[in-house]
Amino acid sequence: MVDSVIQLVCECKNDPWGKQGKDSLAARLCALTPGTAFKIDESTTYSEMWMGTYPMPPSRVLSSGQLLQEVLDANKEKLIGKPVLGRFDNKLPFLPKILSIDKALPLQIHPDKDLAARLHEQDPDNYPDDNHKPEIAVALSKFETFVGWKTLEDIQALFDVVEPLQLFLPDRHTRFNDDILRSVCQAMLEASDETIANTQKKMMAIPKDSYGKQSYILELLPRMQKQYSIQDPGCLVALVLMNFLVLGPGDSVYVPADGIHAYLSGDIVECMAYSNNILNTGFCPRADRDSPELFTASLKASPHTAADAILPSKTSEKGTHGKTRVYAPPMSEFNMLVTQLHAGDKEIVKAIEGPSIMIVTSGAATLTAEGKSHDIKTGYIFFIGQGVETTFEAQDGVEIFRAYAE
Repeated sequence: MVDSVIQLVCECKNDPWGKQGKDSLAARLCALTPGTAFKIDESTTYSEMWMGTYPMPPSRVLSSGQLLQEVLDANKEKLIGKPVLGRFDNKLPFLPKILSIDKALPLQIHPDKDLAARLHEQDPDNYPDDNHKPEIAVALSKFETFVGWKTLEDIQALFDVVEPLQLFLPDRHTRFNDDILRSVCQAMLEASDETIANTQKKMMAIPKDSYGKQSYILELLPRMQKQYSIQDPGCLVALVLMNFLVLGPGDSVYVPADGIHAYLSGDIVECMAYSNNILNTGFCPRADRDSPELFTASLKASPHTAADAILPSKTSEKGTHGKTRVYAPPMSEFNMLVTQLHAGDKEIVKAIEGPSIMIVTSGAATLTAEGKSHDIKTGYIFFIGQGVETTFEAQDGVEIFRAYAE
């Protein structure tokens, strides 16, 4: 009989935007799995560690090397449960990750279900899934990100005083609404390298006071140009049109399907629906960019303020000792629990009526479930089957993130 608590071994990816060597939290956590063959190479970037059943890269059972998906296939009612099976079949409907970000990820959206299905049918190599991909990102450190749109009022104010931007308007007297916002975004993405570079040079020559509360644009422009180039249209779209947020540990953002975003720096726990579809149009080489027309036609008009992008946590009723909080995005595929204990603290998390994956991001504790105790430490990752009550007793201060569906 398969156990409901299964320790996992996961893999770390090497995207160029990741942090170098041991600076990468994703790499350090990955390397702490007991008995893992993974070793950190200081000359390599480590961007993200994936946890779950997505095939690239998949999670495996630590004790046997068997794919987690194979275990679920053979024990789906016990481990996943009928309610989740009835809605999502035997794949985990969520994909948690640890990201360590040194420079901006591509300016991107994740297509909604209708667009994902069309793109997958037309080009399954580049769009491997027919599902949407809304996501959350919870900060583990200082976390900088571009997410969603500024208010129309703030965008209008910028275009009124920063004259070089006005060439992207239909005419100088245009007043912003969501349709104009999309057209301006598309105009920036389709502009020539020369136009993008010259616009930024002219923007840098305008006094800081003219930018008002958006003067941070002048501080970020050189940084973005250095990371990619002054010809990259992401520099304009992100800084002129999008919210720039600086978050601290525990803060979170929700990005809906078709929501524009580009994470800039920091370490985060990310979780999303089961998909790897992406449309990129900036902060990447021109050859890697998707159609600006398709991108802008798909764009969601929300979030439309920085506050709208924030996903607050609240105390979870699943924790009987009040030590567990929940991030609950407006979607059906998952919620995220975080349990934080001081040395000597105890928390009991009630049985979840669906599958979950947990990672210890710091500290050490004992996990007891179904009469068995497990020592858990920083970097340990477990799958926990449905219907299992879990008790955590902390030896050191401990932080545990747990994505689940029910």
